[in-house]
Amino acid sequence: MHTGTRYTPLEFYKWTRRDTYWMILLAAIPTLSYAFGGRFIALPWQPIAILGTAVAFIVGFKNNASYNRIWEARQIYGAIINDSRSFAYTLRDALGGKSSPLVQRMFYRHFAWLTALRYQLREPRPWENMQRENNREFQGDHYQIPEKQQSLEQSLQPFLNESEWNYILSKKNKATQLSAMQSEELAQLRTTNSINDFQWTQLQQRLTLLTDHQGKAERIKNFPYPRNFASIATYLLMIFVVLVPFGALRDFDSLGKGTILEGYTIWLNIPFSVLVTWAFHTLDTVGESSVNPFEGSANDVPITQISRVIEIDMRDMLDETNLPDPIQPQNNILL
Repeated sequence: MHTGTRYTPLEFYKWTRRDTYWMILLAAIPTLSYAFGGRFIALPWQPIAILGTAVAFIVGFKNNASYNRIWEARQIYGAIINDSRSFAYTLRDALGGKSSPLVQRMFYRHFAWLTALRYQLREPRPWENMQRENNREFQGDHYQIPEKQQSLEQSLQPFLNESEWNYILSKKNKATQLSAMQSEELAQLRTTNSINDFQWTQLQQRLTLLTDHQGKAERIKNFPYPRNFASIATYLLMIFVVLVPFGALRDFDSLGKGTILEGYTIWLNIPFSVLVTWAFHTLDTVGESSVNPFEGSANDVPITQISRVIEIDMRDMLDETNLPDPIQPQNNILL
């Protein structure tokens, strides 16, 4: 998540420059051909304008869907914050207070759940965008993804004893199995009458809510923006970007007729065509950059920072003094 006032023009330039170079080339080729006698290549502007209207609608639809996905992801992690806090103080007060080893063990197991979940959500998918050259370049210049800097095994080790650590690492969906371990321990406490039925119900309900939030996050992670909509938007945009310089040739050629600029205004076709196509292409790129809100891009939900906030709050409930430091933005990027 970008925490600055806005992206700077230089950041936008670096992010889009590779595509911009292609658009300059696509605008220059028909302009040069037309200027040196190939007048037949000029196309009427009206059908291209109609195509541009269709592209604007479909790009707007895509951006709206993209925003809905990232906003839903943020709501899910907001709910995880609230339900983690309520689970923590209910657990603490039902199981013997701040100094109870059992409370601490279940608290730390919850930290392990947060850790396993964020690592699972950062796993790459074939349809995600972080493998694109412009995104890799931007990331290399501005920030590092924490889940790529340290292995899951190392991150889980401080929160679990050796037997639990080995058990969890043998499982496929580690976050789910950590929740199952919490539920199993609660069931044992109920069987031994360490907690009553009401306390068990309250704790189990909160555990169920956390599992529900995990499922919602996994749904967004594992279900891409529908490929039919993504594909048609890409193809129409590519056609529009190619055709714009051909459609504007006659207009820019006639712009200087009868003036001292006659014969020179045709070269304005290059910057103005690039400007129009850049605007459409960048709007599409902005939507695409937010459509997968857990992949580790600069526009993602900051799940690492949120997980650290929850850990600090829960450790504070135990009156621990050696609290971990909050996650700080890297060049205005918070992950």
